[in-house]
Amino acid sequence: MPLQGIVYILTNKNNTTLYTGVTRNLRRRLAEHKLRINTGFSDRYNTEKLVYYEVHDLLIDGIHREKQLKKWRREWKEKLISDFNPTWEDLADSIGLNEEYIQSVKEAYENGYYDTETP
Repeated sequence: MPLQGIVYILTNKNNTTLYTGVTRNLRRRLAEHKLRINTGFSDRYNTEKLVYYEVHDLLIDGIHREKQLKKWRREWKEKLISDFNPTWEDLADSIGLNEEYIQSVKEAYENGYYDTETP
């Protein structure tokens, strides 16, 4: 079975910074953002609020879409987000992200275990 690609956009609590990424496991990746496991842009600008995502049947299609969105003007991204999520609420709950799952990801990293499919 081919790997899916999920393109997502995060923002900070004031919706002033946007981060676009792609992953095969959105719930795990969002947990990593919330835990600040990977340092970089998202960590530096506190982008951990999921406001948009789209699922592609093939990972390569998701990668191409991510590259496309990264070239877009901010106002185009804002319209995309507003059409999908008019109130710009954090969609973490809608993808099944909860404190228990976040804790399991944290423990996996603390124990040196990392697998893109689990937890």
